[in-house]
Amino acid sequence: MGKIYLIAAIGKNNELGKDNELIWYIKEDLQFFKNTTMNKTIVMGYNTFKSLKRVLPNRKHIVLTSHNDLPDEVVCFNNIDNVLNYIKDIDEVYIIGGASIYKLFVDLCDGMYLTEIDKEYDADVYFPEFNENDYNVKVLTKIKNEELSYTRKLYERK
Repeated sequence: MGKIYLIAAIGKNNELGKDNELIWYIKEDLQFFKNTTMNKTIVMGYNTFKSLKRVLPNRKHIVLTSHNDLPDEVVCFNNIDNVLNYIKDIDEVYIIGGASIYKLFVDLCDGMYLTEIDKEYDADVYFPEFNENDYNVKVLTKIKNEELSYTRKLYERK
């Protein structure tokens, strides 16, 4: 089995988004997401896929959904066991959301790339709680400026 990583940006209270949209725009973080997931397999839920507006180039998309209205290049499964079976021989897989998909994978993942934004937001979806003691934490980036401060961390399961 390859490695499973969750990748997300979260607010101070684990906020993820509102009305199926991100609640912040951080160009550098979007570039990090792109660089990290490029040429990799990404797993998401239906709403997250719909929020992308298009298939992201140079990535294999897996959507966990019961909907059947997705493009042909998207691999769809209606349960997590089928997803896990499909990805078992893939080196690295990135779980990109949404909240219910993160919740399904948070206890199964090998690590998490979390951009932790030091601000509270009005949100309707949240990243799941997890035990930080289960992970070795490495700070990758720390940004503090007048508009925003955030820390990107890699949580690697012990």
